[in-house]
Amino acid sequence: MSLPQLRTFIEVYRRRSLSGAARALGLSQPAVSQHVASLEAQLSHRLFERRPRGVQPTAIADDLAAALGNSLDTAEAALATARARSARLSGTVHIAAPSDYLGEHVAPRLGPLVEAGLDLRLHIGGRAALYEMLLDGRVHLGLTASLPEDPRLACQGVGEENLRAVAAPAIAARIAVAATLREGLAAVPHLAYDLDRPLLRSWLEANDIVLERLPAVTVPDLRVLRASLCAGIGWSVLPGYLTREQRGDGSLAEIPAPREVPRNQFYLVWARAALRHPRVAFARDILLRALAGGG
Repeated sequence: MSLPQLRTFIEVYRRRSLSGAARALGLSQPAVSQHVASLEAQLSHRLFERRPRGVQPTAIADDLAAALGNSLDTAEAALATARARSARLSGTVHIAAPSDYLGEHVAPRLGPLVEAGLDLRLHIGGRAALYEMLLDGRVHLGLTASLPEDPRLACQGVGEENLRAVAAPAIAARIAVAATLREGLAAVPHLAYDLDRPLLRSWLEANDIVLERLPAVTVPDLRVLRASLCAGIGWSVLPGYLTREQRGDGSLAEIPAPREVPRNQFYLVWARAALRHPRVAFARDILLRALAGGG
């Protein structure tokens, strides 16, 4: 069994698709089929049952995938990292992240990648879009505050963000004079990323506060929410790194958390097969070092 054949098998197994594996590996579909057929001949067993849409692994394929585990990914990543250290890098790396995190936290730390000779293409996307871009190969690396569940993806933590409730000083003072914090928050419109209110919900749950009304404003860019808050429109919960300057100069005031200031872990995420490319392995290692710390 050759390494390319095993890599092809793993990609077909994870994607349940010959064509999907071919796209991920940069091979033709006949080449992928040939790799699978060669393995099946060596094992004297079928590995996949063809279906109208994709393929279904057999029990033998399940056993082989379990035996391989992530060892193939680890070996290829180690080889790619070694090659990256011994050769001048070139090519393009695609990186995706939420717009605010990309602009405030990631972009200022990309210098070493450009200096190494890489071209960067930056993409904006929330959790669902980011995972989709990683899985279909449109981006190589992604940054998100959610832990991926798809086994085709791997990740590593790159620090935390603390979540702080903030408002313009006059709005914060209005909230503070209410009989209870819950009543004060309910009396003032709140702003959120979307109707699911992920950051705001985390803060409310951590502080045992129920707020049933819907947001007065939603926008999938936390920098727009910050500008609205500074203009005296409502209150919200934002990452600490995004309001540090405004809290320092007094344009925003923190609404004290009665119990705790919750924290979100941020992750650098990649498709496991992507690390076979030296430039991607190099970019991952540089970003892991540069982004450690959080905000």
